[in-house]
Amino acid sequence: MENNFPRDITTDTIAAIATAPGAGGIGVVRVSGPLAAKIAEQILKHCPAPRNAAYLPFYQADGSLIDRGIAIYFPNPHSYTGEDVLELQAHGGTALMQILLARCIECGARHAVAGEFTQRAFLNDKLDLAQAEAVADLINAATVEAARSAVRSLSGEFSQAIQTLLQQLIDLRMYVEACLDFPEEDIDFISQGRVLEKLQSNQSALQTIFRQAKQGSLLREGMNVVLIGQPNVGKSSLLNALSGEDIAIVTPIAGTTRDTIKSVIQIEGVPLHIIDTAGLRETEDAVEQVGIARTWKAIDTAHVALLLVDSQHGIGPFENSILERLPVQVQKIWVHNKIDVSRETSRIEKRENETHVFLSAKVGDGIPLLQKTLLEIVGYQPGGEGVFMARARHLVALEQVEIHLDSAARQMHAAELVAEELRSAQEALSSITGEFTPDDLLGEIFSRFCIGK
Repeated sequence: MENNFPRDITTDTIAAIATAPGAGGIGVVRVSGPLAAKIAEQILKHCPAPRNAAYLPFYQADGSLIDRGIAIYFPNPHSYTGEDVLELQAHGGTALMQILLARCIECGARHAVAGEFTQRAFLNDKLDLAQAEAVADLINAATVEAARSAVRSLSGEFSQAIQTLLQQLIDLRMYVEACLDFPEEDIDFISQGRVLEKLQSNQSALQTIFRQAKQGSLLREGMNVVLIGQPNVGKSSLLNALSGEDIAIVTPIAGTTRDTIKSVIQIEGVPLHIIDTAGLRETEDAVEQVGIARTWKAIDTAHVALLLVDSQHGIGPFENSILERLPVQVQKIWVHNKIDVSRETSRIEKRENETHVFLSAKVGDGIPLLQKTLLEIVGYQPGGEGVFMARARHLVALEQVEIHLDSAARQMHAAELVAEELRSAQEALSSITGEFTPDDLLGEIFSRFCIGK
């Protein structure tokens, strides 16, 4: 994505509406930059005392009244962006917010682009990159657990864990590189310095961070779950049972669902993007054929596939043929539905490394067992403390660190190779907080924020 941030980002003054679009009781226009105090003087007739909420009239250039509201002035560096910041809180009418923003532009500010306030906070060392990303994650959090994890990252818990491990890597790297300065000495500095022992300690700390970050990634991204099976096995009934509402049409007529139906629910705070698909079968119906093609497309992007079968009939050749076509990376759960008809009890069975859940989507018996199984199969542990909100790029960086540390542990015979692997691990880890992050990636990250943040 093209970086749309202006080159003079730290020298000009920006303004934007900081509250959500639409009418509301209160709306906020935020201004940041060196002209913030002068803009306050033009709109308010004087600049309020620093960090004091003042109830004042807001004026147009001709002296006419725009509105009365709260004005707060934050002189640098004690502000969100690290610059002079002015916040104007007025009645939250859509037109009124636009009028107030236009007045700020008239006084010398320019329109902010998406994420520009937070980018300035990052550039002025008010936040590191992981904390800046947590701002957007907190705004977009869809569950209570996701919001809590985002707050942990925003408060610096994730960054502190990264910085602690980073400092340990730097110390170890410095020692190993110092050993290279004395090649003629008949001393095994690697053994004396317990380099392998310290490296293994770093690997253990990395695994803890990775586990917490992976949990946070699930809270942020959720998982894609696709329901597949023959027509009339109860896929739509299961979707309705999991979502708690009648999203899909349920009839005894095979082929009722002819297109994919998507629903977002949550289990223990983890968002599930559930896709009910057209029943897989041979058909001459052109519309149903399109739905079946979309079914296979949905399967390709799924994390988990729920393979539904009628508990009275079990798994047959057709179901096994579907299993053979599933992508290797997709986790599979067999769901034996309609146990209310076959008069079985709800349960979970393990068969040859495969999970089988017996339930009735119609009456809800066994649904909690399926929910529990879904969380287990993706490795989520409900109620975990210290979970950090994490993104895909964080997990990729942590995986790279793991690769380099593993490689270093295998090459203890060559100090120069150990030093190089530690350098690469340090660089990968530093990319999480933004110390070694390329500008194009920064543009990609901040451009996904809302305008005004």
